[in-house]
Amino acid sequence: MQYAPNDLTRRERYKVLTGFVLPRPIAWVTTVGPTGVVNAAPFSFFNVFCEDPPLCMFAVNLRPDGRTKDTLTNIQRTSEFVVNLADEPLARAMHDSSGDFPPEIGEPNYLGLKLAPSTNVAVPRLADAPWAMECKTWQTIDVNGDRQLIIGEGVNFHIRDELWDPASMRVHMDRYHPVGRMFADRYCRTDDRIVFPPAEGAQGA
Repeated sequence: MQYAPNDLTRRERYKVLTGFVLPRPIAWVTTVGPTGVVNAAPFSFFNVFCEDPPLCMFAVNLRPDGRTKDTLTNIQRTSEFVVNLADEPLARAMHDSSGDFPPEIGEPNYLGLKLAPSTNVAVPRLADAPWAMECKTWQTIDVNGDRQLIIGEGVNFHIRDELWDPASMRVHMDRYHPVGRMFADRYCRTDDRIVFPPAEGAQGA
């Protein structure tokens, strides 16, 4: 079976992409509104792309009624945001923060999530997140006038202490339990892992 994208509706293309590109990491993005309200919203069209400089990208589309989402409005105003990752204890709150909250209602406050100050940006991070990256806008790409690809440059990392071995610069995978996005309202755990020995002749990618 095969499809040409132009033969599918927008919704059908979304279902093909999100049904097979699995699991997807989730950027739980915090931003600050003009009155100081802290917004937190999850985006699963997201990933990191390089380390020098450390760049991440996520996509923000318009609301169904055509309004701009608070995350995009705030980033356009300040050029700052924080990408927080969610693990299993935070998964439900992360999902609940995807609701259509008005700008005057901050998801962290509404959901009882603790905030912590960032170091190099004015936007706070989620205090209990296992990992967070303070970001400044590196580039924004408009897609068809109804979606923005936001590329952020990481300017500071925060790691929950018990998850990281600073001597080896490796995560303690037995302690880190991130969640991934599947499709619709389905998520996955990541504890069932496969470890392969190095491939013969492999020099590293």
